[in-house]
Amino acid sequence: MAELEVHHHEESPDPTGQRVGVLAALLAVALAIVTIASHRTHTSAIMHKSASNDAWSHYQSTRIKYHSLELGENLLTVLGAKTDAAGKMRADYESQKKKYEEQGKKIQEEAEQAASLAEADEHRALRFDLGEGLLEIGLVLSSLYFISHKMMFPVMGVIAGAGGAIIALTGLTM
Repeated sequence: MAELEVHHHEESPDPTGQRVGVLAALLAVALAIVTIASHRTHTSAIMHKSASNDAWSHYQSTRIKYHSLELGENLLTVLGAKTDAAGKMRADYESQKKKYEEQGKKIQEEAEQAASLAEADEHRALRFDLGEGLLEIGLVLSSLYFISHKMMFPVMGVIAGAGGAIIALTGLTM
């Protein structure tokens, strides 16, 4: 049986390919960081929106209690109740109405603040999402170098990645 000679072809190192590989790794790390920031910000927005919805529900229940007290007062007036018991009920209704009115204002402020925080989170999350998309595009474009060996792809990848990083950084400043 004849022996087969295996020739090992040593490929010459491709310094450009190595640099592009490092670039792709850096873009991947930046992409991972921005993706995590995006997910965390979306979660924060959901939590703030949920808190806002809860506060608005609490506000509505407070207003229902307030209107029930108004209904009681109206019934006393319509029925023409002028006894001491009716007077005590009117005084009790009035003190409870003040309590619910104060609570309602405080709850309304909390709901509006939570809604405002949710909206701000969504604006920040949009920045992170746009940055994430551009970083992904930059990574893919840079990786095309290994198929085509054309420098235009890493250059476009750097441009897209830099744009994505800048947009994502603006999300941190909001």
